[in-house]
Amino acid sequence: MTPSRLAELSADPDASFVLIAREGADTVELLSGEVVDVDLLADIPLHRGGAAREVFALVPYRQVRERGFVAQDDGAPLRCLLVDEHLRLPAAELLESLPDAPVPLRDDGFDIADDEYAAIVETVITDEIGRGEGANFVIRRDFTATIDVDDRTAALTWFRALLTHERGAYWTFAVVTPGHIAVGASPEAHVVAREGVVTMNPISGTFRHPAGGATNETLVDFLSSTKETEELFMVVDEELKMMSAVCSDGGRITGPHLKEMSRLTHTEYMLRGRSALDPRDILRETMFAPTVTGSPMQNACAVIRRHERKPRGYYSGVAALFTPNADGGHDLDAPILIRTVYLHDGRLNVPVGATLVRHSDPLGEVSETHGKAAGVLGAIGAIDRDRVAEARTDTDAPGDEPSLSDDPDIADLLSSRNARLADFWLNPQGDDRDGPFAGRTAVVVDAEDRFTTMLAHQLRHLGLVVSIRPWSEVQDAEMDAADVVVAGPGPGDPRDASNPRIVRMREVVSRRLDDGAPLLAVCLSHQILSDRFGIALTPLDAPHQGLQKVVPVFEEEASIGFYNTFTARVAPGTRDVGGAEVSADAVSGDVYALRGPHFASVQGHLESILSRDGIRTLERLVAHALT
Repeated sequence: MTPSRLAELSADPDASFVLIAREGADTVELLSGEVVDVDLLADIPLHRGGAAREVFALVPYRQVRERGFVAQDDGAPLRCLLVDEHLRLPAAELLESLPDAPVPLRDDGFDIADDEYAAIVETVITDEIGRGEGANFVIRRDFTATIDVDDRTAALTWFRALLTHERGAYWTFAVVTPGHIAVGASPEAHVVAREGVVTMNPISGTFRHPAGGATNETLVDFLSSTKETEELFMVVDEELKMMSAVCSDGGRITGPHLKEMSRLTHTEYMLRGRSALDPRDILRETMFAPTVTGSPMQNACAVIRRHERKPRGYYSGVAALFTPNADGGHDLDAPILIRTVYLHDGRLNVPVGATLVRHSDPLGEVSETHGKAAGVLGAIGAIDRDRVAEARTDTDAPGDEPSLSDDPDIADLLSSRNARLADFWLNPQGDDRDGPFAGRTAVVVDAEDRFTTMLAHQLRHLGLVVSIRPWSEVQDAEMDAADVVVAGPGPGDPRDASNPRIVRMREVVSRRLDDGAPLLAVCLSHQILSDRFGIALTPLDAPHQGLQKVVPVFEEEASIGFYNTFTARVAPGTRDVGGAEVSADAVSGDVYALRGPHFASVQGHLESILSRDGIRTLERLVAHALT
C-alpha cells in the first residue's frame, strides 16, 4: 500500500509528505497532511479540537530571533506538516519503488571561491576570536548546481541512494512540500524529549576516511588531535549551557563515542537531564547547535551575520517531529539540518561549514568544506563516488563494516579524554537542598554568555536560591536584595567604554563594591573588577579559548577551563593591589583570582566541563564573599 500511496503523493505537485528512516530501524515512515506556515515556535499547532496531534516542522535558522539573537532574514518559513496519515513500510520494499536513474549536475561549484573563503576564515580567527568575541564560530558556504530532472524525482532518487549507501545517520529523510524540498542524512540528534527526559547529542571533529577506508592507525591520529578534542569539549560546554536552562538537574554527560558514517567519522557525547517544559519551549531554548553556529551562541549569531554572504535558510536549523504521548503532551525528536540537499526549481544547494577555533588553518578549513560537500554529493550519487576521497563502493551496504570503536585501543583512547573533565558533570549530582549555602539567595547577571546557566546550576547545588538576569534588564533593587551577586562572563573587550554592556557590568561591580555587599565576578567581570583596582588589562598573545590550566587560586592549585582573550596582569610576585589580594601566575603575572572584604573573582570558568576543581573552587570563593 505505501509504495502506491507514495506514488500518488509524489505525482501531485500540491501534495506534501515526509519520508523518515530512523537510525537502526528497518522501516521507513511516510507522513502526509496539510502544510501551514507559522511565525513562532509557540504557534506550532500541536492540538486540534482539544486533542493532541502529530506535527512535523522545518525550523529555519532565522528563528534564533525568538531568542533575541540577530540573523539575516530570508523569509524561510517555519513550515508545519499537520500529520493526517502516518504509514510504515519495510525499507527493502520501499527501495524497490523509488527511482534510481542518475541525476547529473550542471554548472556546479561553490558560491564563494576557495581563496575568498580562506580570507573570511583568517578574518574571523584574527578579528573575532582574536579580540575575544568567542571560542569558536562556524562559517558556511554553499555548493550549488543545476539539474534537469523534476525536483520531486531527484529528491526520491537521492533518498534511495542515502538509504542504500549511507550508514550511521540519525535520520535519513526527504521533505517534499510546495516550494521547499530537502533530502539528507543527519548524523546528529540535536534535541530529543521523551517522558520528561531531554537528550542532546553534541558531535564535533570530522575524520574523512582515507582511500581504502578508516583503520585503527589513521583514526588514532585523528583522536590524538588537540584541535579536534578541544572542538568537542567546547561544543559540549555550549550545549550544557542549554541543558542547564531547560533541565532541573542541569544535565549529565556520557561518552565519548564514535559516530561512524560511510565516509566520515565524528566524536560525540550524550547529554541527559529532566525537564517539565513544553517541547516547543525546549526547542526554543536550544536553538541552535553550537556545532554549526559557535560559542557563545548570541555572539556566534552576530559573527555569522557579519561574515556570511547570504541568509542560512534551513541550514543549522532542525527538523522537528512532535508526537503525542500517553500523558496528553508531546514527545520531541529534532535532528539538526546538516548533510542536507535543498532543491528549488531545478537548483541544488548544499550548505557546508567549518568550525573555526584558535588553532584553525584557513586552507585546512577550505579543505574541510570540500570534504563535507563531497561526502554529501557522493552519498546521494550526484557526483561520481570516485571523486570522493573516502573509499566505499556502490556495492557496499550500510553496516557491513566492523565498528572501529570495538577496538580496545580506540575505546581506551576515547575514554581517556574524560580524565580531563569535571566529575560534577560526569556523575549524578544528588540533592542540592542541603548545600552549604542553603537559604541564601543569588542574582547572576548574564553578560551575554549562557555559561551563566551552568554557573547557576552549580550555585543551586551549593544550596543557593538563584535567579539569572540579563545585563540589560537587571534592576539595582533586585541586586540589592540578594545575599550575593554573581557578575557573569561575556564576550568582548573589557576596556571598551563605548559598549553599553561593558558599561552596565562596570556599574554592577562598582555598586556591590561601594556597598560592601557580597560579590563574585567571573571572567569578563573579573577583568572589570581588576580594572577597578587599577590592574592593567591586556590582550593575550594567543586566546585561551577552551584551554585547561592548573593555576593558583590562593591556598590551592586548581584545574580550571579558560575562555578568555584578555587578561588582567600585574608584575610577577605581586600579592596585593589596593587592598585586593592577588593570585597570579608567577612568571607572566596574569591574574587568576582576586579577593577582599566581601568580594572574590576568578578569570576561569568554574562551571566548564574543563574545570575539574570547579565546584570546590566556586564554593571557596562564594564562602569568602559571603563572610
